Amino acid sequence: MKVLHVITGLGIGGAEQQLRLMLRHLPVRSEVVTLTAPGPVARGIEADGTPVTHLGMAGNRDLKALPRLVRVIRQGRYDVVHTHLYRACVYGRIAARAAGVRHVVATEHSLGDRQIEGRPLNAGTRGLYLATERLGSATVAVSDSVARRLETWGVRPGRIRVVPNGIERARFGYDEAARRATRDRLGLPDDAFVVGGVGRLAPGKRFDRLVRAVAALPDARLLLVGDGEQRAELEAVARSCRAADRVLLTGACEDPPRGPGLEQPSLPALLSAMDVFVSASPDEAFGLAVVEALAAGLPVLYVACPAVEDLPPDAAPGARRIGGSVPELISALLALREAGPGRLPQPAAAHRYDIAHSARRLMSLYASLPSLPRSE
Repeated sequence: MKVLHVITGLGIGGAEQQLRLMLRHLPVRSEVVTLTAPGPVARGIEADGTPVTHLGMAGNRDLKALPRLVRVIRQGRYDVVHTHLYRACVYGRIAARAAGVRHVVATEHSLGDRQIEGRPLNAGTRGLYLATERLGSATVAVSDSVARRLETWGVRPGRIRVVPNGIERARFGYDEAARRATRDRLGLPDDAFVVGGVGRLAPGKRFDRLVRAVAALPDARLLLVGDGEQRAELEAVARSCRAADRVLLTGACEDPPRGPGLEQPSLPALLSAMDVFVSASPDEAFGLAVVEALAAGLPVLYVACPAVEDLPPDAAPGARRIGGSVPELISALLALREAGPGRLPQPAAAHRYDIAHSARRLMSLYASLPSLPRSE
């Protein structure tokens, strides 16, 4: 089986890194086309041995990219075209059908209740999505919550398959030596209460509230892993709260790393350096960072996380849902600080979302494509 994955861009982001991780576990011949931004994840995918083609798309309305994509698909003689992220799903479905590919799969990574990939939902966005969805064979939802949202949008339930995001669970186990080394490297005292967060530094993630909450806790430190357009604003918030010396922004973290000798600690090492993990985002499609934190044995506070909410309560005993206001964050963090440091065993949720399970489910979908219901 030969599969072409088409994705909007390959900078460091959750969907991008999830594609790279899945490629490492799929027992098929794979190639990748990125419409734009062949960044760090593209280099990582190539280092893993999968070819990446940059289509050079200039923007959402660069229709000249469509015939280029059709040519790539025809020349590759692929059995399946698998698209990722909104723009790639729209253009990729059309191109695959024009190139004569029968089996077209699209993964919906970032559909929230009120946004898609961080942008507000509107009637035009939904209409274009549904029009091109009918050109595909199946739509993959990364969580049961996303599957329900797709049904609400109007996607036929029989065309939806749930293949959850996954993690390399064994990599995320707590490591005491990594904790000490990472804290020393970042200048974090051994006895400091370190609050952590991971994700793109964008307004929808509500990291500004987390900065304000940690600023209100004397001697607490905040370790934020990620980069994005809100970085300067978050630094300004920290200064305004007189907590700039207690807020550490590490920048983007490529995970899995491309090789040894990288300057930045790995994501598992950074999680080992934390005492509690917080996800303040009110609208998530999955919540992969929460699952990674749980696998690292961290107590987790979250505002929204389908990955946890779609499971029985005992699957993630270390996770607690809270309100997203600054006072609620402060109260929850105070309670955890008073309880003292401690690590939890990997919960059932971490096992449930091991990438090997997700890869098997995706392969099962590929194998079933001829029998999937077609659009009317």
